[in-house]
Parts: sequence; structure tokens; C-alpha cells
Amino acid sequence: MSNRSADWRSPTVVLVAGGLILTLAMGIRHGFGLFLQPISADLGWGRETFALAMAVQNLVWGATQPFAGMVADRFGSARVMVGGALLYAAGLALMASVTAPWLFVLTAGVLIGAGLSGVTFSVVSGVLGRRFPPEQRSMALGISAAAGSFGQFAMLPATQWLLSTIGWHGALLTLAAAGLLIAPLAAAMVERREAHAHAFAQSAGQAIGEAFAHRGYVLLTLGFFVCGFQVVFVGVHLPAYLADRGMAPHVAVTALMLVGLFNIVGTYTTGWLGGRVPKKYILSCIYFGRTVVFALFFWLPLSELTVYAFAVALGLLWLSTVPPTNAMVAQIFGVRYLAMLSGFTFLSHQIGSFLGAWLGGKLFDATGSYDVVWYLAMALGIVAGLLNLPIDERAIKRPALQAT
Repeated sequence: MSNRSADWRSPTVVLVAGGLILTLAMGIRHGFGLFLQPISADLGWGRETFALAMAVQNLVWGATQPFAGMVADRFGSARVMVGGALLYAAGLALMASVTAPWLFVLTAGVLIGAGLSGVTFSVVSGVLGRRFPPEQRSMALGISAAAGSFGQFAMLPATQWLLSTIGWHGALLTLAAAGLLIAPLAAAMVERREAHAHAFAQSAGQAIGEAFAHRGYVLLTLGFFVCGFQVVFVGVHLPAYLADRGMAPHVAVTALMLVGLFNIVGTYTTGWLGGRVPKKYILSCIYFGRTVVFALFFWLPLSELTVYAFAVALGLLWLSTVPPTNAMVAQIFGVRYLAMLSGFTFLSHQIGSFLGAWLGGKLFDATGSYDVVWYLAMALGIVAGLLNLPIDERAIKRPALQAT
């Protein structure tokens, strides 16, 4: 590829394209909780079946993310994004026509999970991390994460309108068509090969070994498990939780929209703060803050006002963990294998997501309530806040850079 053909891919263009990709990918994904009740009721399933599919989706997403990041770092992120978009759209389209639980898990879980690994934060962050200088990197990651939040805000009402107008079958097919729009946007994410020409000489295997021998990386990764558990439990089960308590459907939609809206503020703010204060303190405050928000929501009398207040407060803390987490990985290890190393951290996040989605449905079917899971989410928030405090954020000292 000539320099001339790559000139149009300025940092601004890359940031806008990455933001739009995350808007579509995360906007579609955050609406899945709205499908729980109509699909379960129409097909005669308990909530555990839908919850299991969402749990598998998150687990597959996490398990394939390091490999998607490895391929993106080695062969280019744009190719991975196109492949991810095709898998994502195929999963949504096929999800609309299944009748057996195992097929639902295969489409909604495996196909969509694999597709998401190619079009979400780790792969996009790898491109942005290499395209922006260190002093601007945290802010760029914050802006891209805010775009994913905007997708949640903007696409949730559209998803609810589709469900009300053409039913869940038609809604899924429409979302599949929207997911295909990610493929042409990936053209802006093509990176020139010379971008890594003078990177520190290190293989992917060496980078993995170095990361997992670093105490701070391990603590960061363990803390990110909690993030996944909390946000996916809320995202998948909040609509059903509120419906069980007599709330109208529009309350849950409005609440999730508010989460997305205020997460724009939260992710932008943590991206901005990440260049000014230690990132470990930002993350600890987020996890401790979530515990307080969960406790107040669970123990205060439930009303539309408390639901919306919960949504606003949680929105400020929702995906605001992503910019400081990925920026810390880049700060400690550099950007050569950022997508891959962020992918391993994200795998931990998605193991937590699996448990948040599945245990929500499993324990509800077993006990008739979500109480145990709320308490578990609170306790884990305290643990994650403590895990992040001792992290050493200093960059690893390396020998002089040499051509690879």
C-alpha cells in the first residue's frame, strides 16, 4: 500500500471510524436484554435458556478475543473487523429462525460471540493505541468507548420500536443488516506495515509470558472479571427484574438508555483523567462506586425515580473501566501487542460476564429472585477495588529499540 493511499486515514478519521464501529457493535449487543421475555415466552422456555445463550456469547467473545487480537496485531485489524462483522450479522440472522434451545445457544452464543471479538474494544483499541501518541492515547480510548456508549443510548429505543412493530424475528433481521455496515467502516482501520518497523523485537509468545509474569497485569486482569460480571448481569436481567416488580416496559428501556447516555460522560472522563492521575486509582474508585450504587438501588424502595437515579449513577461507572484498563496495558507493555494483551484481559472480563448472565437466570429459576446475585455483585465490587490498588503502572524497561 502506498503512502498516498493511506494519507486519508488520519488519526481523526481512524478515531471516527473506530467510534462508529463500536457504536454499531455495542449498540446492537446492549439491546439483547430486551429480547429475553418475548423470545422466552414465544418459544416456551425458562429464563435460563436465554441466559445460557447470553452467557455462552460472552464466554466465546472472551475466549476468541486474544486470538482476534493476535491476528489483528500480526496481519491487520481491518481484516479481523470484516470477518467479525460477517459472523455477527450471520449470528443475528440465524438467531431469528431457531426453535431448539441448542441452536439458539449456537447462534446467539457461539456465532455472535465470535463475531463480537473482531469488532469491539480490544481490536479497535489496538489500532487507536498505535495511531495516537502516548499523551493522547488515553483520551482517544475514552472517546471510542464513549462512542460505544452512544450506541447503547441511540439503538436501544430503536430496538424496542422494532420489537413492538415487527416482532423479535423482524427486529433481529434488521439488526443483522445494521451489523453489516461495520465491514465498509473497517477500510479506515487499515494500518501501514511500517507502523511496527522499529518496534522492540519480541514474539507474541514472549509478550504473553512477560505479561503474565507481571503482578500488576494479573491484578488488573482479575479485577476486570468483576466488571464483566456486574455489567452483563445488569444488562441482561434488569428489564426482567423491573418487570417482575411491576414496572412498565418503557422504564427498563429508559433506564438502559440512561446508562448508555451517562456512560458517554463516564468513559470520556476516565479517558481524560487517565492522562493525569494514576489509572489504578481511577479503577478502584469505579469498582467501589459500583458497590455503593448497587447497595442503594437494592435496599431503597423501588420506584421509577430510584430506577432512573440508579441508571444515571451506574452509567457514569458502566464502561468507564475500559479506557484506563487498555491504556494501562499500553503504558506498561507498549502498543506492539496491545490488541492481544488487551484481549487476554478481556477474556477475564468475559468469564465474569458468563457467570453474571448465567447465574442471573440460574439462581432466579432456583430461588424466584435475583437477591443472591445482587449481593454477589456488591461483594465482588469491593474485591476488585482492592485488587487494583497495588498495581505498578510503570513502563517495563527495555533494551534499546532495534529494527525487527
